[in-house]
Amino acid sequence: MAQVTIKSVSKNYVTDGRTVSALKDVSLELKDGEFVCVVGHSGCGKTTLLNILAGFLQPTAGEILIDGVSRVKANPSIGVVFQEYALFPWRTALENIAFGLEMNGTNKAESQAEAARFLDLVHLGEFASAYPHQLSGGMRQRVAVARALAYEPGLLLMDEPFGALDAQTRERLQTLTQEIWQATHKTIFYVTHNISEAVYLGEKVVIMRPDPGHIHDVVKIDLPRPRDPLGDEFIEIQRHITREIKHGE
Repeated sequence: MAQVTIKSVSKNYVTDGRTVSALKDVSLELKDGEFVCVVGHSGCGKTTLLNILAGFLQPTAGEILIDGVSRVKANPSIGVVFQEYALFPWRTALENIAFGLEMNGTNKAESQAEAARFLDLVHLGEFASAYPHQLSGGMRQRVAVARALAYEPGLLLMDEPFGALDAQTRERLQTLTQEIWQATHKTIFYVTHNISEAVYLGEKVVIMRPDPGHIHDVVKIDLPRPRDPLGDEFIEIQRHITREIKHGE
């Protein structure tokens, strides 16, 4: 697990000689093992913030602390799952998951044994020898999730991981993600445009607004699990978050 502190983070870009502020003075705390979802319109800085957490971008100002230590670059204690699967087409599902372990110096036999364990965790054990082109979109994304988890990161960053999937597959993977989180106790930072998804998964939902990107509100979700997306309380929280996002238009 990992405790994450985002302290007064800002990010500026220079475009055509003009400075554009993507994020301004963003502060947020993620507790050990907490599932945090981030919502907001396109352009509000959700993915920029995730990329700063991952170490892919450096902030213009502010600081990221992971377990009290300043994070200055990408490191193996952070796993990332993107919307695109980014699997190696020449590697089987098992070999894709084992790749990160091998790069960390784990021998082949141990890497494959550990990869098989995580393949089972995402309910794909019988597809260990399948190549990406032989798997459905949902199955490929499950392999990507297993690959991110296999080297045991304390912090898992997920950027619209199910956005390209059909509604039924998305619902199944939302349930699977919740099960994985409950089994592994990872700290998860989950970016989504889908408000229902955020309320279903998150312990708290961070609402961001643009121009420049900033945190407008943080909504704590106290609903018991498993959550009923058709329940009155669920729908009311969803409506509240929707109103708060629209008020910023």
